[in-house]
Amino acid sequence: MGIERRLFRGMFDAGEVVELRQTCFTPSRVYQPGKYIAGELPDIAFDMGLVEKLPPVRGNSAEIRDPEQIDLDSESE
Repeated sequence: MGIERRLFRGMFDAGEVVELRQTCFTPSRVYQPGKYIAGELPDIAFDMGLVEKLPPVRGNSAEIRDPEQIDLDSESE
């Protein structure tokens, strides 16, 4: 049996950028895999071990946008 690596919410700063590795379903929303600010994700994503820290970024970092906003932008085009 492998060792499971779990990161809990307390390990992250509320404004830290993290990666959601798998889809996370909640009663109010579906979170798609991607980059999020840790404070925006539900506790269950951390409890299930779906969240990873990102490696340090060198140079200019990409802007993080809300996935729902990206979907809305693509539909309007």
